[in-house]
Amino acid sequence: MGMSGYAGGVAMLKGATLIAGPTASGKTARAIELAERSGAVIFNADSMQVYSVLSLLTARPSAEELVRAPHHLFGHIHPSVSYSTGAWLRDVEKLLRDPRLEGRPVIFVGGTGLYFRGLTEGLSPMPDIPDEIREGWRARLAEEGAEALHRLLAERDPETAARLMPSDGQRIVRALEVLDASGRSISSWQRERSVPLVDGAGAEKIVLEPDRKVLAQRISDRFDRMLELGAIDEVKALNSLNLDPRLPAAKAIGVPELTACLAGEISLEEAAERAKAASRQYAKRQMTWFRHQLGPDWQRVPV
Repeated sequence: MGMSGYAGGVAMLKGATLIAGPTASGKTARAIELAERSGAVIFNADSMQVYSVLSLLTARPSAEELVRAPHHLFGHIHPSVSYSTGAWLRDVEKLLRDPRLEGRPVIFVGGTGLYFRGLTEGLSPMPDIPDEIREGWRARLAEEGAEALHRLLAERDPETAARLMPSDGQRIVRALEVLDASGRSISSWQRERSVPLVDGAGAEKIVLEPDRKVLAQRISDRFDRMLELGAIDEVKALNSLNLDPRLPAAKAIGVPELTACLAGEISLEEAAERAKAASRQYAKRQMTWFRHQLGPDWQRVPV
């Protein structure tokens, strides 16, 4: 059940380099330059770059970049999968056990803060939730509303209910489904932490902090380049899979916008403007998260 003990038997990785930063901040180039100098292998720490099909739109390293250093965990997950932080940590652990990588320095690079937190702090295990339980509580939320479910949670799990706003439907439903699936409060699950895979104290931790205006221009230029290189073909290939629109890959920036363009609902220019705006908003959320969630032991690097 869940992923408790996923790090069992793996010694914490010492001397790793962690490079975080918002989209289009130059993380890939920095990681590759460092890997070429140090002989390191590069592990992806970006929750969108794990997906196959969407190579351009998720800004995965190009074919030319991939040959400059060994890269792992890029494009290895089919878009029909809803990949989690726990699944990523399990994949990292498998690689750290690989004797072929023994003794090689490791660089983790990406924009997903929760991946970095899980690496250095461990993760609370969580039970697997059967689909029927999840769908059942979602249906009740839609029918009865958050406050009614909060009252129910207060009867069954007063400790967790006291920490949640009565209007926070998503977290209330999450607490109820965990209780249903496991018979245990989500609070008791959260108190357990797995062993971190990376020794945070001994790691070099860098977060790139680009100038806002420069970043906006880079986002714009990069999306134009994605279109030139065939981003529309990627969206056609993804849409041919008939995925559930709620899946992370189906919501990747550029996919909804270019899908609307392909359907004749908006022009290509409008699709590009919307995708660039969505990228700017995403970068802003990433920078806010890094500022508040990554501690003073992270080196802030203006770019």
